[in-house]
Amino acid sequence: MGNLRSVNRAMVAAGADAYLAATPQAAEGADAVVFPGQGAMADCMACIRRNDFEVFIKEWIASDRPFLGVCMGLQVLFERSEEATVPGLGIFPGVVTRFPSTPGLRIPHMGWNEAIFKAASPLTAGLNAHGEPFYFVHSYRVVQTDPALVWCETDYAGRFVSGVRRGRVLATQFHPEKSQVKGLQLYRNFLTLADR
Repeated sequence: MGNLRSVNRAMVAAGADAYLAATPQAAEGADAVVFPGQGAMADCMACIRRNDFEVFIKEWIASDRPFLGVCMGLQVLFERSEEATVPGLGIFPGVVTRFPSTPGLRIPHMGWNEAIFKAASPLTAGLNAHGEPFYFVHSYRVVQTDPALVWCETDYAGRFVSGVRRGRVLATQFHPEKSQVKGLQLYRNFLTLADR
């Protein structure tokens, strides 16, 4: 969960009245929730459960309140990961798998790469509707899920899902907070979901 402060700073820069919530009760009054994370799936799920966020996240998403998962915050939304014996939150169908060893490609996938948007939407306002480069740092990825959920994809050791969306729920494998101007624009676009 190491990128909390950088995400919080980026959300403030994007115009949000953002704060860090250590408990579900502290987050309940928010207009939107951003759920970042880094590291291992088992550690992230242990943190979610230790701090009583599992039911909160599931209920928040089920009610279609604005939610943005970032990096591990995307991965935990799926059923499970090859990396861990613990299940994910199971909100979306699919398994998080490790990148295969591929000659000439480094793992983790680290650096700038293009997120190819499946369709223009209010979330792509101010961005190239076909795709934009964003900053990635990860060794695991989602290859398959319900096609209706796929918001964007990226090519690295084959094509993988780099963003999902359902209603006002969005999650990205890339880090908007590390993606400079385009990342801030994506955060601004996400904040418009809280205005509806």
